[in-house]
Amino acid sequence: MEKICVIGGNRYFGKLLVKRLRAADHQVTVINRGSTLPPAGVEHLVVDRNDEAALMAALGSCAFDVVVDQVCYTPVQAAVAARAFAGRTRRYVMTSTIEVYDPATAALPAVPPGTPVPEEIVDPAGWLVAMDLPWHDDAYVEAHYAEGKRQAEAVFARAGSFEFASVRSAHVLGGGAQEFTGRLAQYTGRITRGEEITVHAKALPTVFIRYEELADLLLWATRADFTGPVNACSDGPLDVRDLAAVIATQAGREPVYRTVQAGEEASAFSFDRHYAMSNARAKELGFAFSHTADWLPGAIAEALTTEPSPTA
Repeated sequence: MEKICVIGGNRYFGKLLVKRLRAADHQVTVINRGSTLPPAGVEHLVVDRNDEAALMAALGSCAFDVVVDQVCYTPVQAAVAARAFAGRTRRYVMTSTIEVYDPATAALPAVPPGTPVPEEIVDPAGWLVAMDLPWHDDAYVEAHYAEGKRQAEAVFARAGSFEFASVRSAHVLGGGAQEFTGRLAQYTGRITRGEEITVHAKALPTVFIRYEELADLLLWATRADFTGPVNACSDGPLDVRDLAAVIATQAGREPVYRTVQAGEEASAFSFDRHYAMSNARAKELGFAFSHTADWLPGAIAEALTTEPSPTA
């Protein structure tokens, strides 16, 4: 049994991670602002992680074997956590994102289309951190989501008081009504209603992961001893038309597409730039991924029973 702290952990794959940690007989503590109660048997510290003094007070004399941070979006949040957990844990795992590789959000080394993007393209150890940017402005953080994640990773990588690993997640699907982005339900809704999906003229593939598999990988990351970033994605990249075709088969309707003009925003999962990740490092470290084709039909079936949003 290990003592595991999960920051966040009150929804979607974070909630599932907490359940799986408990099922593995770990002693689990959840830290969040208290909007949702954790399962029975889980210690709950209700505190705003952005308030350093309150976080330190809530932690008291607590110490953990591993911390899993589900909700770190800025270098300021990372710096607060790095100070708060210094000397309290041997390992810190941060949930990051495929968006760190988006060439539209940073000057990154070019990767030829069709070549899966490896972790070293964004090295947190050398990434510039700018703490004086308006990271306390929610609108700024939302608009600079990818850069916030890159800089947060960089702060933890340089903290030096614990082992640090980041899990860069692909686009997460599945869970039906639990799916917090609702994007798959948006696609199933538009296709079943015969509404158009806006796409790029030459949409490039991206990668996905089922929410249950991501929870499994995070559980694995608490037990592993690797450091640095690791990409988390199922085998089998798909472009937006591939995804829509699978949905159409199950929905019994043909997708309706409209090609966007230059500068016009397309539907989610339609990308005009390449940054589909490689999962080779995680495989070499011992994690076995599923293929997207293994679980996507089930995720679509869940979404087909979910009330869709009006846009995709």
